[in-house]
Amino acid sequence: MIPAELKQSLKEHIDRVEHPQEMAVDVIFAIQDFYGYMTDEGVQEAADLLNMSALEIEQLATFYTFVYREPVGKYVIHVCDSVVCWMNGYETVWEYLCRKLDIEPGDTTSDGLFTLLKVCCIGYCDRSPAMLINRKAYGHLTAEKIDEILEHLRSEA
Repeated sequence: MIPAELKQSLKEHIDRVEHPQEMAVDVIFAIQDFYGYMTDEGVQEAADLLNMSALEIEQLATFYTFVYREPVGKYVIHVCDSVVCWMNGYETVWEYLCRKLDIEPGDTTSDGLFTLLKVCCIGYCDRSPAMLINRKAYGHLTAEKIDEILEHLRSEA
């Protein structure tokens, strides 16, 4: 169950809008941030807060790329696989990350730090190849730059 403070904060935000359902994605992200992913319990809590059905919340949660219905690592890496990234070395970046993290696409490292996923486009075409880590963009990726980013994140964990 989400903490009372978070529940109260979400209720206050919801009460400020004319149509509570317009806050659905914000509520889903807040609950996901608390649990680490959108749990079944989180789906029901969001539904209760928004006066929606659990099915409506589930439909939203499974539609959006950045809502996770299964546990993920502390850092979720979305590697852009758009056509521009493909032209500029996406495959090299993807293969390097798989080797470096020793995981397959969709997996999480054994230490629980990193989950590796593909995403269609992150709008960073002028800096491709690119990736997002917890919604922060990184571009002009090389093996050396990836190593620096991963080491920095490990040092913060």
